[in-house]
Amino acid sequence: MHKPETIESWLEQLGQPSADRDYKPGHQRMHDLLVPLNLKRPKLRIRIAGTNGKGSTAFMLAVALQACGLKLGLYTSPHIHHFNERIRINGEPISNDALLSLIEAMMPEALAIGASYFEMATALALKHFSDSEVDVEILEAGVGARLDATTAVDADMALITPIGLDHQAWLGDTLELVAMEKAYAMLECSASISAPQTGEVESILCNFSPKMHIADMERWPNLTLQGEHQQTNASLALAAIKELINKGSIECDIDRARSAITAAQVPGRLQRIEVKDATIWLDAAHNHHAVEALLPTLKMLNLDSIMVFTREDRDLSDSLELLRNCATRVVGDKGDGLDHVFRSVVDALKHELNEKPNGNHLVLGSFITVAAALNWLRVQGLVR
Repeated sequence: MHKPETIESWLEQLGQPSADRDYKPGHQRMHDLLVPLNLKRPKLRIRIAGTNGKGSTAFMLAVALQACGLKLGLYTSPHIHHFNERIRINGEPISNDALLSLIEAMMPEALAIGASYFEMATALALKHFSDSEVDVEILEAGVGARLDATTAVDADMALITPIGLDHQAWLGDTLELVAMEKAYAMLECSASISAPQTGEVESILCNFSPKMHIADMERWPNLTLQGEHQQTNASLALAAIKELINKGSIECDIDRARSAITAAQVPGRLQRIEVKDATIWLDAAHNHHAVEALLPTLKMLNLDSIMVFTREDRDLSDSLELLRNCATRVVGDKGDGLDHVFRSVVDALKHELNEKPNGNHLVLGSFITVAAALNWLRVQGLVR
């Protein structure tokens, strides 16, 4: 059999990498993958679940724990450019050589048991963290939590970011059903903290884990990450640090942790790029809940255009009316009432930059959209 030559060609044998299409609920396949690996348990394992803000919270918590002198394994998804971005130790993505070595060793079993792309990714992360003997693992959930690959291993702490409707085909059509699925991230954790939630969601989370508490919201006047919603994510990350200090799980200067959170940068979250005389903002918001979180910030940006491009199996039609109040033009690939329909985000970027070369533009819709925009800008020599 022909041996794949690249990381992606190896992983493509497992199917589609996009969350909904890749999701296979259940833990048995993960257990089958992990048992032969003889993983070393880190001193501390933290799960992060929720609808939006998981990645930002994970990155901010990671840099804070690194500032405390801990060796930190961070697993997030999806990636923007390269699969390696999903698996980091102290901020550095896993090397191609290390990743290929793990994939070659683990792929026969993964194919034999019918593991998904995300399950394999999770197992690769856990094995790399084990081999590297990290002090702390942060695992960002994929879809839900109850039957997600990341909850196939035990954890010490769970963080719950704001919950809204998403992945309804798997999690249910109501906030209550979605919240119950997400609540399982807290199962058997000795500490659980949530961002502020709507009343019904908070009630469900509290009933599931009576010891859970809501993070205090703090003001972050100098936060590097743009957007009012990032204040919530930063506060949740800091609340986790405080809880770990109080429990004696870590030793850390809280001011050092706070400074690390303030300076954290996360690709694809209102990422700002200067392109000659124009400003382009990139955000991976891909559901109505995420767009609502962005609105207070978008209204202050004085945007000339918003370019909305989603995966073929998704759309943001329910959010276009909200976005129209934030820009002169809203264009995209699908949805009623767009000012212009383009086949791709690249076509839209070319047009909008030509029409308004000194303008203020936003691209959003998914990590795939952000990657396509960044790749085109790089090929054009407009960004590094």
